[in-house]
Amino acid sequence: MRVELINTGSELMLGFTVNTHLSYIARQLAGIGLRLDRQVTVADDRAEMRSAIGEAMQRSDVLIITGGLGPTSDDFTRDVVAELLDRKLVRDEAVASHIAERIRRRRIRLPESIYVQALVPVGAQVLPNRNGTAPGLVIDEGGKLVLLLPGPPRELKPMFEEYVLPVLEKHFGAQPRFDCRTFKVVGLAESIVEEKVAPVLADLPDLELGYSAKMGEVEVRIISDLKSTADEAEKRIRTALADNIYGVGDARLEEVVVKMLTATRQTIAVAESCTGGLIANRITNVSGSSEVFINGCVTYSNESKTRLLGVSEKTLASHGAVSEEVTREMAEGVRTRSGAGFGVSTTGIAGPTGSTPDKPVGLVYIGFATSKGTTVQRHVLTFDRETFKFFVAQYALDAVRREFLKK
Repeated sequence: MRVELINTGSELMLGFTVNTHLSYIARQLAGIGLRLDRQVTVADDRAEMRSAIGEAMQRSDVLIITGGLGPTSDDFTRDVVAELLDRKLVRDEAVASHIAERIRRRRIRLPESIYVQALVPVGAQVLPNRNGTAPGLVIDEGGKLVLLLPGPPRELKPMFEEYVLPVLEKHFGAQPRFDCRTFKVVGLAESIVEEKVAPVLADLPDLELGYSAKMGEVEVRIISDLKSTADEAEKRIRTALADNIYGVGDARLEEVVVKMLTATRQTIAVAESCTGGLIANRITNVSGSSEVFINGCVTYSNESKTRLLGVSEKTLASHGAVSEEVTREMAEGVRTRSGAGFGVSTTGIAGPTGSTPDKPVGLVYIGFATSKGTTVQRHVLTFDRETFKFFVAQYALDAVRREFLKK
């Protein structure tokens, strides 16, 4: 079965809006045994849209189209589809009533043109939109399905899970499920990951293997129609990569760290210079982090390192802010002053300025203090400022994770 996706909107083509629909829809489809075969993004241009939709209808068994269902002049997806399928648009009174009720509840005045969203191609199934005014539409065209869905994610996602997936399962029946697993790897380059993984999986039949380099980590993906094959592949991958695997699926490193801290009733505090609060931000983005996160200090200046963390002025004068010695005192200072079990610190030169002959741009020290002692990592990361900060935060969080693996 061939499934295609068309995302519409000039804002996507101009880069003003990030297209998150592709990854979301592809994952949802995989959950019911369907794989996305092709994705196309088109601007708000009738001719381009007509061409893209017309071609996709010829190739696909399922065509999903997002966006262009609103009330403004650049919303004409339903019109184009109705024309291509030679179906008249008629007013659906249930949809019109839904629109009127939303307007009434919000106590706002909207032009009469808002009701263009109540126009539905003859024979289409209406999918309710609990979070907006434009309904989703399902059209059965000779056994093929054309699905029109609203563009805003807060409207599309609930509709997809509540209505679209059941429609697909009912229409096409149970599909053979393939087993897809993703392993999140930190501390190794993509080429090294492949060097370790590829040879140990070479003799496994019917296994699709892929790698994806993300910022600060690598994803290893396996796909198989057989659970037994996927199980054997996972066993070999875990043996090959060992502690470098921090999670699976959609796991984030900060989530793993917070879970480890919570499970052991440990607490953490951070002192950040070059990362500017990014570590604290990532930790506190995790629900439940208030149970383990004590505080974070962004000590950018030397004065703040001394006043807030107790870093010695003599140490700063002798070694400079970007040094192993200062990093050590920062980690120990934030730990003892906060009362946390773990203290993490960062100081470095994000660039592009600020380097010296002895301290290049990208130099960073990461400190990690516990009741057992303090360790300091040294790295040179030649990235732009934003990427540099993310990598430093990644290394710092991974240092916490690996502390738990020692036990």
